[in-house]
Amino acid sequence: MSKIKTAFFCNNCGHESAKWLGKCPACNEWNTFSEEVLDKGNPKTSDWKNYSGEKKINKTVALTEVVAADTKRIQVPDQELNRVLGGGIVPGSIVLVAGEPGIGKSTLFLQVGLMMKELRVLYISGEESEQQIKMRADRLSANNNSFYLLTETDTAVIFREIKKLQPQLVIVDSIQTLQSPLIDSSAGSISQIRECAGEFQRFAKETQTPVFLIGHITKDGSIAGPKILEHMVDTVLQFEGDRHYAYRMLRTLKNRFGSTSELGIYEMTGAGMRIVSNPSEILIAQRDGVLSGSAIAATMEGMRPLLIEVQALVTPGVYGTPQRTATGFDLRRLQLLLAVLEKRGGFQLGMKDVFVNIAGGIRVEDPSIDLAVISALMSSYEDQPVPPHICMAGEVGLNGEIRAVNRIEQRIAEAEKLGFREIIVSAFNKKGLPISGTIRVTALSSVEEVYRHLFQ
Repeated sequence: MSKIKTAFFCNNCGHESAKWLGKCPACNEWNTFSEEVLDKGNPKTSDWKNYSGEKKINKTVALTEVVAADTKRIQVPDQELNRVLGGGIVPGSIVLVAGEPGIGKSTLFLQVGLMMKELRVLYISGEESEQQIKMRADRLSANNNSFYLLTETDTAVIFREIKKLQPQLVIVDSIQTLQSPLIDSSAGSISQIRECAGEFQRFAKETQTPVFLIGHITKDGSIAGPKILEHMVDTVLQFEGDRHYAYRMLRTLKNRFGSTSELGIYEMTGAGMRIVSNPSEILIAQRDGVLSGSAIAATMEGMRPLLIEVQALVTPGVYGTPQRTATGFDLRRLQLLLAVLEKRGGFQLGMKDVFVNIAGGIRVEDPSIDLAVISALMSSYEDQPVPPHICMAGEVGLNGEIRAVNRIEQRIAEAEKLGFREIIVSAFNKKGLPISGTIRVTALSSVEEVYRHLFQ
Protein backbone atom coordinates (compact mmCIF):
# COMPACT_ATOMS: atom_id res chain seq x y z
CA MET A 1 0.00 0.00 0.00
CA SER A 2 1.22 3.48 -0.85
CA LYS A 3 1.54 6.02 1.90
CA ILE A 4 -1.45 8.31 2.40
CA LYS A 5 -0.50 11.88 1.54
CA THR A 6 -1.97 14.84 3.39
CA ALA A 7 -1.55 18.60 3.24
CA PHE A 8 -2.93 21.71 4.90
CA PHE A 9 -5.12 24.16 2.97
CA CYS A 10 -6.31 27.67 3.76
CA ASN A 11 -10.10 27.67 3.82
CA ASN A 12 -10.13 31.31 2.75
CA CYS A 13 -7.87 31.39 -0.32
CA GLY A 14 -6.83 27.77 -0.93
CA HIS A 15 -3.11 28.23 -0.18
CA GLU A 16 -1.38 24.86 0.33
CA SER A 17 1.19 24.14 3.01
CA ALA A 18 3.05 21.03 4.13
CA LYS A 19 2.42 21.90 7.80
CA TRP A 20 -0.14 23.76 9.84
CA LEU A 21 0.27 27.53 9.97
CA GLY A 22 -1.46 29.97 12.28
CA LYS A 23 -1.47 32.77 9.71
CA CYS A 24 -1.89 32.27 5.98
CA PRO A 25 1.05 33.85 4.08
CA ALA A 26 -1.17 34.44 1.02
CA CYS A 27 -4.27 36.18 2.44
CA ASN A 28 -2.99 37.02 5.98
CA GLU A 29 -6.02 35.39 7.64
CA TRP A 30 -5.63 33.62 11.01
CA ASN A 31 -6.64 30.04 11.93
CA THR A 32 -7.87 29.08 8.48
CA PHE A 33 -5.69 26.00 7.80
CA SER A 34 -7.18 22.52 7.91
CA GLU A 35 -5.68 19.14 7.04
CA GLU A 36 -6.99 17.23 4.03
CA VAL A 37 -6.07 13.93 2.46
CA LEU A 38 -4.53 14.39 -0.98
CA ASP A 39 -3.97 10.78 -2.06
CA LYS A 40 -5.10 7.48 -0.56
CA GLY A 41 -2.61 5.55 -2.68
CA ASN A 42 -5.09 4.59 -5.38
CA PRO A 43 -3.64 4.66 -8.90
CA LYS A 44 -5.08 7.33 -11.15
CA THR A 45 -5.66 5.98 -14.62
CA SER A 46 -7.11 7.71 -17.64
CA ASP A 47 -8.44 5.35 -20.27
CA TRP A 48 -10.67 7.80 -22.09
CA LYS A 49 -11.09 7.22 -25.78
CA ASN A 50 -12.62 9.36 -28.45
CA TYR A 51 -16.20 8.41 -29.21
CA SER A 52 -14.90 7.08 -32.52
CA GLY A 53 -13.07 4.41 -30.49
CA GLU A 54 -9.53 5.72 -31.04
CA LYS A 55 -7.34 6.55 -28.07
CA LYS A 56 -5.25 9.68 -28.48
CA ILE A 57 -1.49 9.14 -28.17
CA ASN A 58 0.53 12.22 -27.25
CA LYS A 59 4.02 12.65 -28.63
CA THR A 60 6.49 15.47 -29.08
CA VAL A 61 6.16 17.39 -32.34
CA ALA A 62 7.76 20.51 -33.74
CA LEU A 63 5.64 23.62 -33.87
CA THR A 64 6.19 23.90 -37.64
CA GLU A 65 4.69 20.42 -38.10
CA VAL A 66 1.41 21.30 -36.42
CA VAL A 67 -1.37 21.77 -38.95
CA ALA A 68 -3.48 24.82 -38.11
CA ALA A 69 -7.17 24.17 -38.59
CA ASP A 70 -10.19 26.27 -37.75
CA THR A 71 -12.15 24.62 -34.96
CA LYS A 72 -15.83 24.46 -35.76
CA ARG A 73 -17.74 25.85 -32.81
CA ILE A 74 -21.04 24.47 -31.59
CA GLN A 75 -23.68 27.15 -32.01
CA VAL A 76 -26.15 27.64 -29.16
CA PRO A 77 -29.68 28.94 -29.85
CA ASP A 78 -28.97 31.43 -27.03
CA GLN A 79 -27.19 34.29 -28.85
CA GLU A 80 -26.13 35.97 -25.59
CA LEU A 81 -24.26 32.83 -24.51
CA ASN A 82 -22.67 32.61 -27.96
CA ARG A 83 -21.41 36.17 -27.55
CA VAL A 84 -19.77 35.70 -24.15
CA LEU A 85 -18.17 32.42 -25.26
CA GLY A 86 -16.58 34.15 -28.25
CA GLY A 87 -18.83 32.77 -31.00
CA GLY A 88 -20.05 29.41 -29.70
CA ILE A 89 -18.93 26.38 -27.70
CA VAL A 90 -15.46 25.08 -28.55
CA PRO A 91 -15.30 21.23 -28.61
CA GLY A 92 -13.24 19.93 -25.70
CA SER A 93 -13.50 23.17 -23.73
CA ILE A 94 -14.35 23.33 -20.04
CA VAL A 95 -16.33 26.36 -18.85
CA LEU A 96 -16.79 27.49 -15.24
CA VAL A 97 -19.94 29.51 -14.45
CA ALA A 98 -20.21 31.14 -11.02
CA GLY A 99 -22.80 33.34 -9.35
CA GLU A 100 -24.76 34.05 -6.19
CA PRO A 101 -27.34 31.56 -4.90
CA GLY A 102 -30.71 32.00 -6.57
CA ILE A 103 -29.38 34.27 -9.34
CA GLY A 104 -30.51 31.81 -12.04
CA LYS A 105 -27.43 29.72 -12.99
CA SER A 106 -29.24 26.37 -12.92
CA THR A 107 -32.27 27.79 -14.72
CA LEU A 108 -30.15 29.29 -17.51
CA PHE A 109 -28.12 26.15 -18.26
CA LEU A 110 -31.08 23.82 -17.89
CA GLN A 111 -32.75 26.03 -20.48
CA VAL A 112 -29.64 25.92 -22.70
CA GLY A 113 -29.44 22.12 -22.42
CA LEU A 114 -33.09 21.73 -23.38
CA MET A 115 -32.59 24.00 -26.42
CA MET A 116 -29.66 21.92 -27.75
CA LYS A 117 -31.90 19.37 -29.45
CA GLU A 118 -29.32 18.30 -32.02
CA LEU A 119 -26.89 17.13 -29.30
CA ARG A 120 -27.03 14.41 -26.65
CA VAL A 121 -26.90 16.42 -23.42
CA LEU A 122 -26.19 15.04 -19.94
CA TYR A 123 -27.23 17.24 -17.00
CA ILE A 124 -25.52 16.13 -13.76
CA SER A 125 -27.08 17.51 -10.59
CA GLY A 126 -25.72 17.05 -7.08
CA GLU A 127 -28.10 19.57 -5.54
CA GLU A 128 -31.59 18.69 -6.83
CA SER A 129 -33.59 15.54 -7.37
CA GLU A 130 -34.94 14.40 -10.72
CA GLN A 131 -38.45 15.52 -9.74
CA GLN A 132 -37.25 19.04 -8.90
CA ILE A 133 -35.45 19.34 -12.25
CA LYS A 134 -38.55 18.03 -14.04
CA MET A 135 -40.69 20.69 -12.34
CA ARG A 136 -38.29 23.40 -13.47
CA ALA A 137 -38.22 22.04 -17.03
CA ASP A 138 -42.03 22.05 -17.11
CA ARG A 139 -41.99 25.69 -16.00
CA LEU A 140 -39.62 26.46 -18.88
CA SER A 141 -42.09 24.81 -21.30
CA ALA A 142 -39.24 23.05 -23.09
CA ASN A 143 -38.81 19.43 -24.13
CA ASN A 144 -35.85 17.54 -25.56
CA ASN A 145 -35.78 13.79 -26.18
CA SER A 146 -31.96 13.77 -26.21
CA PHE A 147 -31.68 15.45 -22.78
CA TYR A 148 -30.65 13.12 -19.93
CA LEU A 149 -30.49 13.59 -16.16
CA LEU A 150 -28.13 12.11 -13.59
CA THR A 151 -28.49 12.97 -9.89
CA GLU A 152 -25.20 11.78 -8.43
CA THR A 153 -22.20 13.19 -6.55
CA ASP A 154 -19.70 10.31 -6.82
CA THR A 155 -17.41 10.92 -9.80
CA ALA A 156 -16.77 7.18 -10.24
CA VAL A 157 -20.49 6.60 -10.86
CA ILE A 158 -20.73 9.73 -13.00
CA PHE A 159 -17.95 8.71 -15.38
CA ARG A 160 -19.29 5.16 -15.58
CA GLU A 161 -22.63 6.58 -16.78
CA ILE A 162 -20.83 8.94 -19.16
CA LYS A 163 -19.07 5.97 -20.79
CA LYS A 164 -22.44 4.30 -21.34
CA LEU A 165 -24.28 7.36 -22.67
CA GLN A 166 -21.39 9.07 -24.54
CA PRO A 167 -22.93 12.57 -24.32
CA GLN A 168 -21.92 15.41 -26.62
CA LEU A 169 -22.39 18.09 -23.95
CA VAL A 170 -22.05 17.75 -20.17
CA ILE A 171 -23.45 20.22 -17.60
CA VAL A 172 -22.41 19.79 -13.95
CA ASP A 173 -24.48 21.49 -11.23
CA SER A 174 -22.43 22.05 -9.18
CA ILE A 175 -18.73 21.28 -8.91
CA GLN A 176 -18.78 21.93 -5.12
CA THR A 177 -21.16 19.01 -4.54
CA LEU A 178 -19.07 16.34 -6.29
CA GLN A 179 -16.81 13.91 -4.46
CA SER A 180 -14.01 11.77 -5.88
CA PRO A 181 -13.22 8.39 -4.28
CA LEU A 182 -9.52 9.13 -4.81
CA ILE A 183 -9.65 11.85 -2.13
CA ASP A 184 -10.67 11.14 1.46
CA SER A 185 -12.24 14.48 2.33
CA SER A 186 -15.70 16.00 2.33
CA ALA A 187 -17.37 17.45 -0.76
CA GLY A 188 -16.62 21.12 -1.31
CA SER A 189 -13.15 20.99 0.24
CA ILE A 190 -10.14 22.42 -1.55
CA SER A 191 -8.69 19.06 -2.54
CA GLN A 192 -12.06 17.64 -3.67
CA ILE A 193 -12.86 20.60 -5.92
CA ARG A 194 -9.40 20.46 -7.47
CA GLU A 195 -9.52 16.69 -8.07
CA CYS A 196 -13.07 16.66 -9.47
CA ALA A 197 -12.30 19.57 -11.80
CA GLY A 198 -9.13 17.81 -12.91
CA GLU A 199 -11.05 14.64 -13.78
CA PHE A 200 -13.54 16.59 -15.89
CA GLN A 201 -10.68 18.48 -17.52
CA ARG A 202 -8.99 15.24 -18.59
CA PHE A 203 -12.31 13.88 -19.84
CA ALA A 204 -13.07 17.03 -21.88
CA LYS A 205 -9.64 17.23 -23.50
CA GLU A 206 -9.34 13.55 -24.39
CA THR A 207 -12.88 13.08 -25.73
CA GLN A 208 -13.39 16.59 -27.21
CA THR A 209 -16.62 16.89 -25.22
CA PRO A 210 -17.47 20.38 -23.91
CA VAL A 211 -18.20 20.57 -20.17
CA PHE A 212 -19.96 23.33 -18.21
CA LEU A 213 -19.16 23.46 -14.49
CA ILE A 214 -21.57 25.51 -12.37
CA GLY A 215 -19.85 26.85 -9.25
CA HIS A 216 -20.55 28.83 -6.11
CA ILE A 217 -19.13 32.11 -4.87
CA THR A 218 -18.02 33.17 -1.41
CA LYS A 219 -19.55 35.92 0.69
CA ASP A 220 -17.06 38.47 -0.70
CA GLY A 221 -18.05 37.69 -4.30
CA SER A 222 -15.05 35.58 -5.39
CA ILE A 223 -15.41 32.10 -6.89
CA ALA A 224 -15.46 29.43 -4.18
CA GLY A 225 -12.64 26.90 -4.19
CA PRO A 226 -8.92 27.14 -4.90
CA LYS A 227 -7.64 29.76 -7.31
CA ILE A 228 -6.19 26.95 -9.40
CA LEU A 229 -9.79 26.05 -10.37
CA GLU A 230 -9.95 29.21 -12.52
CA HIS A 231 -6.57 28.36 -14.10
CA MET A 232 -7.63 24.81 -14.99
CA VAL A 233 -10.70 25.78 -17.01
CA ASP A 234 -10.73 27.46 -20.43
CA THR A 235 -13.46 30.01 -19.75
CA VAL A 236 -14.77 31.65 -16.58
CA LEU A 237 -18.21 33.27 -16.68
CA GLN A 238 -19.72 35.37 -13.88
CA PHE A 239 -23.51 35.43 -13.63
CA GLU A 240 -24.48 38.52 -11.69
CA GLY A 241 -27.31 40.94 -11.06
CA ASP A 242 -29.32 42.62 -8.36
CA ARG A 243 -32.03 40.32 -7.04
CA HIS A 244 -34.32 43.36 -6.71
CA TYR A 245 -34.17 43.79 -10.51
CA ALA A 246 -35.29 41.36 -13.19
CA TYR A 247 -32.11 41.75 -15.28
CA ARG A 248 -29.11 39.44 -15.12
CA MET A 249 -25.65 39.92 -16.65
CA LEU A 250 -23.43 37.08 -17.88
CA ARG A 251 -19.90 38.50 -17.90
CA THR A 252 -16.69 36.92 -19.23
CA LEU A 253 -13.78 36.95 -16.78
CA LYS A 254 -11.45 34.60 -18.68
CA ASN A 255 -11.66 33.17 -22.18
CA ARG A 256 -8.92 31.33 -24.05
CA PHE A 257 -10.99 31.37 -27.23
CA GLY A 258 -12.34 34.91 -27.35
CA SER A 259 -12.63 38.34 -25.77
CA THR A 260 -12.73 38.76 -21.99
CA SER A 261 -14.89 41.89 -22.03
CA GLU A 262 -18.14 40.53 -23.47
CA LEU A 263 -21.50 40.86 -21.72
CA GLY A 264 -24.78 39.01 -22.14
CA ILE A 265 -28.00 40.42 -20.68
CA TYR A 266 -31.06 38.40 -19.67
CA GLU A 267 -34.39 39.13 -18.05
CA MET A 268 -35.63 36.74 -15.36
CA THR A 269 -39.25 35.79 -16.07
CA GLY A 270 -41.62 33.10 -14.83
CA ALA A 271 -40.86 31.07 -17.95
CA GLY A 272 -37.07 31.22 -17.59
CA MET A 273 -34.39 33.54 -18.88
CA ARG A 274 -35.40 35.83 -21.73
CA ILE A 275 -32.71 37.29 -23.98
CA VAL A 276 -32.55 41.10 -23.96
CA SER A 277 -31.66 41.90 -27.57
CA ASN A 278 -31.62 45.70 -27.18
CA PRO A 279 -30.66 46.58 -23.58
CA SER A 280 -30.25 50.30 -24.32
CA GLU A 281 -33.99 50.82 -24.67
CA ILE A 282 -34.63 49.11 -21.33
CA LEU A 283 -31.89 50.92 -19.40
CA ILE A 284 -33.21 54.35 -20.40
CA ALA A 285 -36.92 53.54 -20.82
CA GLN A 286 -38.04 54.97 -17.45
CA ARG A 287 -36.23 58.27 -17.86
CA ASP A 288 -37.99 61.59 -17.32
CA GLY A 289 -36.14 64.34 -19.18
CA VAL A 290 -37.44 67.25 -17.08
CA LEU A 291 -35.58 66.28 -13.90
CA SER A 292 -32.08 67.44 -13.01
CA GLY A 293 -29.22 65.14 -12.10
CA SER A 294 -29.63 62.73 -15.02
CA ALA A 295 -27.41 62.16 -18.08
CA ILE A 296 -27.13 59.49 -20.77
CA ALA A 297 -23.77 57.81 -21.40
CA ALA A 298 -22.80 55.87 -24.53
CA THR A 299 -20.65 53.06 -23.19
CA MET A 300 -19.23 49.78 -24.53
CA GLU A 301 -19.39 46.30 -23.03
CA GLY A 302 -17.04 44.24 -25.15
CA MET A 303 -18.22 44.69 -28.74
CA ARG A 304 -21.70 45.83 -27.72
CA PRO A 305 -22.61 49.53 -27.44
CA LEU A 306 -24.96 50.44 -24.58
CA LEU A 307 -26.75 53.65 -23.68
CA ILE A 308 -27.30 53.88 -19.93
CA GLU A 309 -28.67 56.49 -17.58
CA VAL A 310 -26.45 58.05 -14.91
CA GLN A 311 -28.25 59.60 -11.96
CA ALA A 312 -26.62 61.99 -9.49
CA LEU A 313 -27.82 63.83 -6.38
CA VAL A 314 -25.88 66.67 -4.75
CA THR A 315 -27.32 67.97 -1.47
CA PRO A 316 -25.95 69.99 1.48
CA GLY A 317 -24.27 67.80 4.09
CA VAL A 318 -26.05 67.80 7.47
CA TYR A 319 -24.09 65.15 9.38
CA GLY A 320 -20.68 66.84 9.53
CA THR A 321 -18.63 64.60 7.26
CA PRO A 322 -20.10 64.62 3.73
CA GLN A 323 -21.23 61.31 2.29
CA ARG A 324 -19.97 59.82 -0.96
CA THR A 325 -22.09 56.91 -2.23
CA ALA A 326 -21.91 55.17 -5.62
CA THR A 327 -24.06 52.31 -6.93
CA GLY A 328 -22.81 50.58 -10.08
CA PHE A 329 -19.83 52.95 -10.31
CA ASP A 330 -16.37 52.92 -8.73
CA LEU A 331 -16.40 55.05 -5.57
CA ARG A 332 -12.73 56.00 -5.90
CA ARG A 333 -13.36 57.15 -9.46
CA LEU A 334 -16.25 59.27 -8.19
CA GLN A 335 -14.00 60.95 -5.62
CA LEU A 336 -11.49 61.70 -8.37
CA LEU A 337 -14.17 63.32 -10.57
CA LEU A 338 -15.42 65.39 -7.63
CA ALA A 339 -11.88 66.69 -7.09
CA VAL A 340 -11.67 67.61 -10.79
CA LEU A 341 -14.97 69.50 -10.58
CA GLU A 342 -13.84 71.41 -7.52
CA LYS A 343 -10.35 72.23 -8.81
CA ARG A 344 -11.02 72.83 -12.51
CA GLY A 345 -14.70 73.75 -12.53
CA GLY A 346 -14.97 75.86 -9.38
CA PHE A 347 -17.79 73.82 -7.83
CA GLN A 348 -17.86 73.91 -4.01
CA LEU A 349 -18.49 70.23 -3.25
CA GLY A 350 -16.46 69.92 -0.04
CA MET A 351 -19.52 70.06 2.24
CA LYS A 352 -22.01 68.40 -0.12
CA ASP A 353 -23.42 64.90 0.07
CA VAL A 354 -22.98 63.21 -3.32
CA PHE A 355 -24.85 60.12 -4.53
CA VAL A 356 -24.36 58.48 -7.95
CA ASN A 357 -26.43 55.62 -9.32
CA ILE A 358 -26.32 53.67 -12.59
CA ALA A 359 -29.98 53.01 -13.44
CA GLY A 360 -31.11 49.44 -14.06
CA GLY A 361 -28.79 47.72 -11.56
CA ILE A 362 -25.91 47.40 -14.05
CA ARG A 363 -22.29 47.98 -13.08
CA VAL A 364 -20.08 49.90 -15.53
CA GLU A 365 -16.28 50.04 -15.59
CA ASP A 366 -15.83 51.77 -18.95
CA PRO A 367 -14.02 55.13 -18.38
CA SER A 368 -16.11 56.72 -21.15
CA ILE A 369 -18.90 57.14 -18.59
CA ASP A 370 -16.90 59.89 -16.83
CA LEU A 371 -18.39 62.67 -18.95
CA ALA A 372 -21.96 61.59 -18.14
CA VAL A 373 -21.14 61.40 -14.42
CA ILE A 374 -19.64 64.90 -14.52
CA SER A 375 -22.68 66.25 -16.40
CA ALA A 376 -25.14 64.62 -13.99
CA LEU A 377 -23.25 66.08 -11.02
CA MET A 378 -23.24 69.57 -12.54
CA SER A 379 -26.94 69.22 -13.41
CA SER A 380 -27.88 68.31 -9.84
CA TYR A 381 -25.64 71.02 -8.39
CA GLU A 382 -27.21 73.72 -10.58
CA ASP A 383 -30.66 72.07 -10.47
CA GLN A 384 -30.90 72.35 -14.25
CA PRO A 385 -31.77 69.31 -16.37
CA VAL A 386 -29.54 68.06 -19.15
CA PRO A 387 -31.46 68.30 -22.46
CA PRO A 388 -33.08 64.89 -23.02
CA HIS A 389 -31.93 64.61 -26.65
CA ILE A 390 -28.20 64.71 -25.72
CA CYS A 391 -25.94 61.78 -24.83
CA MET A 392 -22.19 61.76 -24.27
CA ALA A 393 -19.05 59.60 -24.34
CA GLY A 394 -15.70 60.74 -22.98
CA GLU A 395 -13.10 60.13 -20.31
CA VAL A 396 -12.25 62.98 -17.94
CA GLY A 397 -8.58 63.58 -17.06
CA LEU A 398 -7.13 65.11 -13.92
CA ASN A 399 -6.68 68.47 -15.63
CA GLY A 400 -10.34 68.61 -16.60
CA GLU A 401 -9.70 67.66 -20.22
CA ILE A 402 -12.03 65.38 -22.18
CA ARG A 403 -10.01 62.43 -23.41
CA ALA A 404 -10.81 60.32 -26.46
CA VAL A 405 -12.44 56.88 -26.18
CA ASN A 406 -12.37 53.89 -28.53
CA ARG A 407 -15.08 52.60 -30.90
CA ILE A 408 -16.67 56.04 -31.14
CA GLU A 409 -18.39 55.18 -34.43
CA GLN A 410 -20.36 52.35 -32.80
CA ARG A 411 -21.40 54.59 -29.92
CA ILE A 412 -22.64 57.27 -32.32
CA ALA A 413 -24.55 54.68 -34.37
CA GLU A 414 -26.29 53.33 -31.26
CA ALA A 415 -27.27 56.84 -30.13
CA GLU A 416 -28.58 57.63 -33.59
CA LYS A 417 -30.61 54.42 -33.67
CA LEU A 418 -32.32 55.33 -30.38
CA GLY A 419 -33.31 58.79 -31.61
CA PHE A 420 -30.78 61.08 -29.90
CA ARG A 421 -30.13 64.27 -31.83
CA GLU A 422 -26.71 65.16 -30.36
CA ILE A 423 -23.75 63.36 -28.83
CA ILE A 424 -20.88 65.07 -26.99
CA VAL A 425 -17.44 63.53 -27.57
CA SER A 426 -13.83 64.51 -27.08
CA ALA A 427 -12.25 66.94 -29.51
CA PHE A 428 -9.63 64.26 -30.23
CA ASN A 429 -12.39 61.88 -31.40
CA LYS A 430 -13.72 64.38 -33.94
CA LYS A 431 -11.00 63.70 -36.51
CA GLY A 432 -12.01 61.25 -39.19
CA LEU A 433 -15.60 60.76 -38.01
CA PRO A 434 -18.24 60.40 -40.70
CA ILE A 435 -20.71 63.29 -40.86
CA SER A 436 -24.20 62.03 -40.08
CA GLY A 437 -27.33 63.81 -41.20
CA THR A 438 -29.52 62.81 -38.24
CA ILE A 439 -27.25 63.25 -35.20
CA ARG A 440 -24.96 66.17 -34.43
CA VAL A 441 -21.50 65.32 -33.09
CA THR A 442 -20.27 68.02 -30.71
CA ALA A 443 -16.55 67.84 -29.95
CA LEU A 444 -15.47 69.52 -26.69
CA SER A 445 -12.09 69.55 -24.98
CA SER A 446 -12.69 70.49 -21.30
CA VAL A 447 -15.19 70.32 -18.47
CA GLU A 448 -15.70 74.10 -18.67
CA GLU A 449 -16.82 73.82 -22.29
CA VAL A 450 -19.27 71.05 -21.36
CA TYR A 451 -20.77 73.24 -18.63
CA ARG A 452 -21.19 76.20 -20.97
CA HIS A 453 -22.68 73.99 -23.69
CA LEU A 454 -25.26 72.33 -21.42
CA PHE A 455 -26.28 74.99 -18.93
CA GLN A 456 -25.59 78.43 -20.47
